[in-house]
Amino acid sequence: MSEHPNPETPHRHRRAPEAPSAHPAPLEIRDGMIRLGQALKLANLVEDGADARAVIEAGLVQVNGDPETRRGRQLHPGDVFEFSGEAVKVVPAGG
Repeated sequence: MSEHPNPETPHRHRRAPEAPSAHPAPLEIRDGMIRLGQALKLANLVEDGADARAVIEAGLVQVNGDPETRRGRQLHPGDVFEFSGEAVKVVPAGG
């Protein structure tokens, strides 16, 4: 017996959101840390520092799965930051 959708509920096709952190792109850093605003620029997720500041302050960036609103947040190798469906993992240069 086939099930019929509830006629009072509109039928919509929805895609499950992809988990961006499942396959984060690597971002190599030479030093032991990088600030979040710099990392967003280096990863080409924003154009400049003003854009980085705006998206971070708006709460649109996550670090290790948690919203982050501090542009100066220090990221270290192993940290993952996400913005606009893109995930990036901080890794040491050459590693």
